Amino acid sequence: MAKISGGEIDTAPIIDQGARPGVITRLIIFILVLTGSALIFALFQERLGEGFLLGVLGVMAMIGVGYLFASAIGFIQIAPRSTGDELSRSFIDSMAEGLLVTDTRGNILYANRAYAALTGATSATDVKTVEALLSDNPEAAPVTERLAASLRDGLPGDGEFRLSRPIRPGGEPGARWYRAWARVFKVPGHRRPLSAWLLTDISDERAEQERFFLDLQKAIDHLDHAPAGFFAADADGRVTYLNATLAEWLGIDLANFVPGALSLPNIVAGDGMALIQAVKAEHGTTRNAVIDLDLATVRGEALPVRFMHRVTATREGLPGPTRTIVLNRTLGEDASADLRASEVRFTRFFNSTPMAIASVDHDGRILRTNAPFLSLFSSAVDRDAVDRSIRLDTVMHERDREAFAMALEKAKQRQADIAPIDTVLPGDEERHMRFYVNAVADPGGGEGAEEAAIVYAVETTEQKALEAQMAQSQKMQAVGQLAGGIAHDFNNVLTAIIMASDLLLTNHRPSDPSFPDIMNIKQNANRAASLVRQLLAFSRRQTLRPEVLNLTDVLADLRMLLSRLVGNDIKLDIEHGRDLWPVKADIGQFEQVVVNLAVNARDAMPEGGTLTVRTRNITADDCAGFAYRELAPADYVVVEVEDTGTGIPPEAQKKIFEPFFTTKEVGKGTGLGLSMVYGIVKQTGGFIFCDSEVGRGTTFHIFLPRHVPGAAEVEAARVAVANGAAEAAHKAKQENRDLSGSARVLLVEDEDAVRMGSVRALSSRGYEVHEASSGTEALEIFKELDGKIDIVVSDVVMPEMDGPTLLGELRKVQPDIKFIFVSGYAEDAFAKNLPSDATFGFLPKPFSLKQLATVVKEMLEGEA
Repeated sequence: MAKISGGEIDTAPIIDQGARPGVITRLIIFILVLTGSALIFALFQERLGEGFLLGVLGVMAMIGVGYLFASAIGFIQIAPRSTGDELSRSFIDSMAEGLLVTDTRGNILYANRAYAALTGATSATDVKTVEALLSDNPEAAPVTERLAASLRDGLPGDGEFRLSRPIRPGGEPGARWYRAWARVFKVPGHRRPLSAWLLTDISDERAEQERFFLDLQKAIDHLDHAPAGFFAADADGRVTYLNATLAEWLGIDLANFVPGALSLPNIVAGDGMALIQAVKAEHGTTRNAVIDLDLATVRGEALPVRFMHRVTATREGLPGPTRTIVLNRTLGEDASADLRASEVRFTRFFNSTPMAIASVDHDGRILRTNAPFLSLFSSAVDRDAVDRSIRLDTVMHERDREAFAMALEKAKQRQADIAPIDTVLPGDEERHMRFYVNAVADPGGGEGAEEAAIVYAVETTEQKALEAQMAQSQKMQAVGQLAGGIAHDFNNVLTAIIMASDLLLTNHRPSDPSFPDIMNIKQNANRAASLVRQLLAFSRRQTLRPEVLNLTDVLADLRMLLSRLVGNDIKLDIEHGRDLWPVKADIGQFEQVVVNLAVNARDAMPEGGTLTVRTRNITADDCAGFAYRELAPADYVVVEVEDTGTGIPPEAQKKIFEPFFTTKEVGKGTGLGLSMVYGIVKQTGGFIFCDSEVGRGTTFHIFLPRHVPGAAEVEAARVAVANGAAEAAHKAKQENRDLSGSARVLLVEDEDAVRMGSVRALSSRGYEVHEASSGTEALEIFKELDGKIDIVVSDVVMPEMDGPTLLGELRKVQPDIKFIFVSGYAEDAFAKNLPSDATFGFLPKPFSLKQLATVVKEMLEGEA
């Protein structure tokens, strides 16, 4: 410790090698002056004369005596200390921490009294450096060596260490804590930097910290083992702390609990979060609330609790952290066990029911609600609003508020037959609600009772959507069946017309006056066949030939056609998505979809505009971002056809996919375009939706499923590429092949005109044709011919016995019989009912003479 002298603490440094010259320095200067004078007198005695030199020596002596006198009284000083230096030295000398300054060689230049007292040095010779004192001490050596190494690198450093006994010999016994601090600094006039060490005894500080931590540990222990649960959560609902009591109730292992990893929705059961989120504080304030709800344990059990919940809000109104005391409602005195159990059951039923419940007073103001009510009407009402007793009819559409008032009046009169009220939310007419108003049984309060009615609410949005979807589906199915039946019969008529036209054309040359009329008949029959294909597309019964497509290539090929269709006044912009997934669709039908949508977009922009066709990939996770109820989550390639036209009114958007519905003028549209588009997309396994705003334009979104090829398909594609040249040669051969033959054909067709035309067509090619009008008749002919039939050509839909049944019967007799189905419906419509190993050809109606002869020839030669 510092030495006390004269009632004051002696703060003089024990070593100070940096002091400026004082009295000794002045004495040495004086001796040097006298010595110099003596030398001058000895050297110049003979030349200048003794008298002159004695005079000079006398003057110098007088000057020297005067200088010593002036220095003694302080009138003259050599290099006097500045006021700043005095303040710095006084501060350093009086420091309670031990300070030691050394040069680069380890020589001690300065050590204050505190350092001497800390290390036990009584004189300057006893003072040692920190390294010399502690380098041999295993408890302190790691810290001192690290600091010394930092000083050699010119870097500062600090560290703490504990010694089992004090550094100063003879000090109080027991362990002590020390803090060492070291740094390098430069002093003007010194070429090399100096090192400063600061050594402090921090044992008292450490003891205070230990006492604080012990007190804190005791407080935490008290909180952990309190009879009530407690947790804290941040503004986002992440649990940052929970005590051991609550953790035990929930079955949570505190050893593995990570603050922030658990959130309130993980531990709150049912709709309890709606009650919690409804408690909000005003700007810059706190708010307390009592909430009865259930917590979910780790085992999935429901724990009835009561929250003493405190929420905070910032000055900007943002939610802040929350603090909550949790009371276990299953614990308590045995005397009130039955009452408590009843209360818990009621609270659980009240908050866990899927129906929203609210009690209202005689004015229709909300008195109390359950959690599902707050959850259901979170956008229209909150807990604060309930506390302000808002009217319940504010969550209903204005047109239904009068009905609610009448129902409430009946409830006041204790009437039981109160009709439910169907309404929608005021700000969201897509959400449908049904309210049930029930009278309150007389609790003994009579007319002065607080509650006038109990109101139950159920969201019926899904039900309404399903009802509308079912009605639309039934209507579309009925029209589809009608369209399909018409198309089937019409296909038979067109087949007969086309084949008759082909037979006539074989007997008439182009120079014949009837030739143009026959061609006109065939062309109009083909146009009618195109209309039938639209009907079949709508009814999803047309024949599709799906193949793996790259939509980027398909749209690139369509660009020129689309440009011609939309004209010069409309800008066509095709935006190709990057790395599009493949899809599987009929390329002809898909092109028809895009063309129909482009034509509709053109008609919606009579004064010009922009037509944009864009493609992109959509993952299953992205599907949730679309507000389409029917869209099943999956990977899709989306084709968007967007125009800047007049838009579609909301009332018309609901009908655009219906057959024969059109907004165009009479004679400018059949009303089958979008219904055909809808049918093609649906049959391909995709979805189509329309978003439109009057005056802003329309966008059609087509979702086509991503095609993931299997191993067999990959191998087939490889073989197809390898055999590309052979396929090209085969196609060239098909152009000029001989379609005549001499095989025996059994033709089965219930439509007389079609059967007669087919018989003539095949007979003209040299085939021996046996005809039958039904499957039963075909079997009889087959037996009469002893099964000597080379090929059977049969319609699918026939009375008595249809085509698939006929094939099954013939296979029993002749398993390898060659068979061709003829139908106006899609091949998939009947192929799924056939055995998996059945081999057959298919010819869609209507067909020409050449198409019939080609399919028969290919089937006979094993190419089909």
